[in-house]
Amino acid sequence: MNLKGKRILITAGPTWVPIDEVRVISNIASGETGVLLAEKLLKHGAGVTLVLGPVESCCINKKIKLVRFKFFDQLRSRLKKELLSKNYDCIIHCAAVSDFRPLSPTRGKLASNKAHNLKLTVLPKIVNEIRKLCPAAKLVMFKLGAGISDIELIRGAREALLKAQADLIVANRITPSYKAFILNKNETLGRMNSKKELADKLADLI
Repeated sequence: MNLKGKRILITAGPTWVPIDEVRVISNIASGETGVLLAEKLLKHGAGVTLVLGPVESCCINKKIKLVRFKFFDQLRSRLKKELLSKNYDCIIHCAAVSDFRPLSPTRGKLASNKAHNLKLTVLPKIVNEIRKLCPAAKLVMFKLGAGISDIELIRGAREALLKAQADLIVANRITPSYKAFILNKNETLGRMNSKKELADKLADLI
């Protein structure tokens, strides 16, 4: 596999949304899958940009262009800027993007000696904006499931793929153990039981 001359952008890691000026809503994503993919694709000659959320990055290969973000709005704006400034051949969107934000984030700091009710509103799906920004690029997206069967996981992932006009989707879950399926709109292209196995298979397909 030779990806020399190909430009690939990967998003990875968790995404924050503020509750107040010192607290956030986040998720348990580690960014590991995105980093593994970035390293793998770099070895095959691709020029790789990694848009990475608030996780450790000290050991990432210096040849990978690193764009950092913490908050949802930062991811959205920096991703858009990156996609409009370069012609990417492939976008792998595996960041665990926040689905909700507080309706009214609090200025200052919420008092810690009493209970609070948070009203959440739904955030836009960044993956659904990517195809409009890069109509010719190959788009790979991720869909995380929990507490559902494999059939339900795959069905939901394929519906998301069609809505986002993606080429491939990884349907995965991390409990009770890691499992992932790579799908296109018609078939299942692989089943993996580790993030490394997923990175290897996805790199081959790309």
